[in-house]
Amino acid sequence: MSSNPQWKMFQPPDSHSTPLQDILDLQQPNMQNKQVYRTGTYSSEYPSSPRDNFNNMNKSGGGNRYPLGNYNLDGCPMGDSVSAYSSSSTNNSTSQYDSMNCPTIRETGIIEKLLHSYGFIQCCERQARLFFHFSQFSGNIEHLKIGDPVEFVMSYDRRTGKPIASTVTKIAPEVVLSEARVTGTVTTEVKGEGSGDNTGRISYENRGECFFLPYTKDDVEGNVTLRTGDAVSFQIATNQRGTLGACHVRFENPAHPVKYHGVVCSMKENFGFIERADVVKEIFFHYSEAKTKEDLALGDDVEFIIQTRNGKEVACNITKLPSGSVVFEDVSPEIMRGQVLKPLERGNMVRVPQNDPLPGRIRYRAADHSEVEVPFGDKDQGGEFTLRHGDWVQFQVATDRRDQLKRATNITLLEESFNVSGERREQGVVCTLREGFGFIRCVDREQTMFFHFAEVLRLGHELSVGDEVEFTVDPVTTFSNMNNRQSAIRIKHLPPGTVQFETVVERGVRGVVSKEAQQFSSSSSPSRKPPADYNGLITAQISGAKKSIPFTAKKCESKMLPRVGDKVMFDLYQVKRTKELIAMSVQVQHSLTNGNSINGNSNIRPIMQGFIAALKDGFGFIETADHTKEVFFHFSNLEGSPDGLELGTEVEYSLGRVNGSGGGCASAEFVRVLPKGTIPVAKPLEPPLNGTVTRTLRALNPDQAQYSGMIQIEGGTTYEFGIMGLASKREILQVSDPVTFQVDVEGRATNIVPIRKKRRATVDAIKGGFGFLSIEAEENRRLFFHMSEVRGNPSELQPGDTVEFVMLTNQRNGKSSACNVVKVSGKAAGKRCERPERLLARLRTASLEEAGAPRVVLARAPRGPDGSRGFRPRRPIAEQLAE
Repeated sequence: MSSNPQWKMFQPPDSHSTPLQDILDLQQPNMQNKQVYRTGTYSSEYPSSPRDNFNNMNKSGGGNRYPLGNYNLDGCPMGDSVSAYSSSSTNNSTSQYDSMNCPTIRETGIIEKLLHSYGFIQCCERQARLFFHFSQFSGNIEHLKIGDPVEFVMSYDRRTGKPIASTVTKIAPEVVLSEARVTGTVTTEVKGEGSGDNTGRISYENRGECFFLPYTKDDVEGNVTLRTGDAVSFQIATNQRGTLGACHVRFENPAHPVKYHGVVCSMKENFGFIERADVVKEIFFHYSEAKTKEDLALGDDVEFIIQTRNGKEVACNITKLPSGSVVFEDVSPEIMRGQVLKPLERGNMVRVPQNDPLPGRIRYRAADHSEVEVPFGDKDQGGEFTLRHGDWVQFQVATDRRDQLKRATNITLLEESFNVSGERREQGVVCTLREGFGFIRCVDREQTMFFHFAEVLRLGHELSVGDEVEFTVDPVTTFSNMNNRQSAIRIKHLPPGTVQFETVVERGVRGVVSKEAQQFSSSSSPSRKPPADYNGLITAQISGAKKSIPFTAKKCESKMLPRVGDKVMFDLYQVKRTKELIAMSVQVQHSLTNGNSINGNSNIRPIMQGFIAALKDGFGFIETADHTKEVFFHFSNLEGSPDGLELGTEVEYSLGRVNGSGGGCASAEFVRVLPKGTIPVAKPLEPPLNGTVTRTLRALNPDQAQYSGMIQIEGGTTYEFGIMGLASKREILQVSDPVTFQVDVEGRATNIVPIRKKRRATVDAIKGGFGFLSIEAEENRRLFFHMSEVRGNPSELQPGDTVEFVMLTNQRNGKSSACNVVKVSGKAAGKRCERPERLLARLRTASLEEAGAPRVVLARAPRGPDGSRGFRPRRPIAEQLAE
C-alpha cells in the first residue's frame, strides 16, 4: 500500500466507524444537500454528514483516521471532500463512546443565544432548540460566542423533565469563520451554468496530510476564473450544519497578481484603510506601499494587489487611478414616488450619530404593484432638510455593485406632503443672512425666526434678503418645551407679492402730517425695523373718530418726505400680528412749506452730480464732481437696486437734512444712476510721468482730513487725485507706491497705474465672502483676501487653484492682505463618482476622530543657518546613486 496520503482517499470507509466519525463524514453525492457558507451567506449545494448508523456503534478499532490539529480525517470515496472534527473527549481512555452497554450519543449544534449564566443551542440534526447552563460547558465560557459549533449530549432536566444540553464542548474554534488563510490547489473546476454541477474542489496539505474542500463561483474573489492546478489561498468556514467549505478564495499568481480597486476611506499617522470595490470590506495598507509621487488623500481612487502578512490581508503596490474610476453603485434613471416610514433623527440642527449608516426607510410601490421598502442615509437627500414620517417624496434607487444592496437616493420632498401632514405652515420674509444661517421676519410672530440654509427645499437656489418664504416652526410650542429654541424648517420659496404683513382697511384716506418721519439707515442690518421715534404721524378721521396714524419714510411714494402741516392722502392698513393701524402709500396733496420756509429760505434742494467712490455693506460714498469731497449715502436712498453699482459710476443726488443717521453730516438723498459720459471729465495731457504716492485716499485712511490722495514727482511737484484718477477704480494705492500717471487740464493726476511686483500663491481655503492663500515661499503663512478682490468670476475660484495677486499692508493695523487676485491655473479635478453610504460614514468618522485627537501646533518653523527652510525632504535613493 502506498504511503501517499491521497491514496487513502481510494480506501472504503471503515465499517466499524465511531459515532463522531459518522457525524462528520461528508455525504455521498446522491444524498441530500445542506446549507453552506458562501460569500457571507449560506446556500444548499455542499454535501453534509449523515448520522444514520448510531445504532450500529462499536469501539473504534481502526479506520483510516489522520489527525490534523483539532480535526480527525476519515477516509471517504474518491471525489468527496474530506473534513472532520475531533473533540478533546475522544482522547480520553474512558470515553463514553467506548461503552457498549450504554452508548451516549453526542450531537452537534450552533450557539444561538447567550445570556447571563445560560444559553440556547440550535440542533443540527433535529428541529429543536435546547437550553444549557454555563456549568455544563467544558472550557472557558469567555471564549464561547454566538455562532460557534459545539458538541453536546441531550439529557433531561430532573425537575421539569424538559430536554436540555449537557457536557457541551466547542469544536474546531479555529476553523469556523477563521481569519487565517490557507493555501491550496484547485483540483476540480466549477462547471458553467446549466451543467448541473456548480461546485469545485480545492486540495490543501497540513502536516503531510491532503484534504479537500468544496467551493462555488461566488466564493472566488475578483473577476477571475479558476482552472485546475491554479494556486489559491482561502479561508475555511462552516455552516450551521457543521459542513466545511472554502470561502474568500483568491487566485495567487506571483508573476501576474490580481489587481483590485478601491477608495481610500481612512488615514492615520502612517497607515490607513481602503474601501474595496469588489466586496463590502476594508483592507489595511501602510504608507510605504504607495507607489505614487503624490501623497494619498481621503477619497482617492486606487489600484492595489493583496498579500497575506502575519496571517492578515494587506494592500500592496498601491497606485492612483483617475478620479471617478471606481464605481460602487448604479443609480436607476427611473424616478420613484414613495412615503417615508422612518425619517432620519435630528438633534439641535445636527444629525444624531447612527450605528446603521442607512437608518431611514421609504416604502414605494414597484412596477409589479408589490410594496417595497428601501433604506436611505444622511447624504441621500437633495439637501439636509427635515423629513417627517408620512412625507411623500420622489427618489431614485441606487444598487451597490458588491452586495446588490438597494437604497433610495436623490430624495426630494413633494408638495402634497404639506397637504396631508396637517402641519401649520407660516409665512415670512428673509431679513438677515449669515454664514450658513439666517433669520426670517414672520407675519404672525413678533420675534424673528432662526433657520439654517440646509432647511431650504429648493436645492441650488441662492437665498437672498427679501425673499418670501413659507416654513414650519419646530418644535411646536407646548408646556414641556416652551423654553426650547424654535427654528424654521422645510422652507419653501414663494412668488414675490405672496407674503402680506398687513391687510388693507381703507384706501384714499386724507389727513394732515402732525410729525415728520425720519430716514433710518443701519449698515449692519438694512432690513432692521426703525425705532418708534423715527416714525411720523398723520392725523385723520377714521370711522368718525380723530386718530393719529403712524407712517415711516419707506412708505412714502416720493423721496421728498412730507413736512409738518402737509396735507396727504394714504392707504390705511392693519398689521396682522399686532392689529395696529398704519399708513402706507403716503402722497403729499398740498404742502404748506412748498416754495418758502418760515425763515424765507428756499426749500428746493439743488441736484448735484458725482461718482461712486466707495461701497460698503449697506452704504457708500460719492465723490463730488470737483473731486475734492465725499458724501455719505445709504442704499435706502438709492433709486433702484444697489447690485449694479460699481466704483466710478456716475450719479446725481441732493443733500438731505442733517440727522443722526448721517453721522452729523449732510448725506445724499434721492441718489440716481446716470448714463456713462453724462458728467464731463478733464482730458489728460502728454507725456506720462513717474511719481510716488505720498497720501492715499481717505477711504483707505479715515484718519486723514483731506479726501484726495497726492502724488509727488522728482523735483517736488505734487498732484492731487480722486477715485476717477485711477486707471482701475478697484486699485488700492498706498503710501510709497511707485506709479505712472498723466496730468489733466485741471492739474490733477489721472490714468494712475501702480508699479507692483505680482506674486503667486495657491488658494488654501474659501469661506463664503473671503478666503486664504498659501504662500509657498513662506512656510505656514496664510494670506487673507476678500472675494471682491477676485478678478473675473469669483465662483470659479476653488481651493488648490494657482493665482497671481498683489500684497497690500494696512497702515492702521499692520496686517497684510491680497488684492487684484487673478486665477492662473486650476486644480485638475474630474467628476467624482457616487460613494456608498458606508464609505461616506467612514469619511465623516475619520474627520471626527482627527478633531478629537490631541493636536500638535507648530510653534516655530525650522530654519537653516542661511535663513533657508529647515529640514529638506529625503531624496530618492535612485538620485543619490546616480550622483
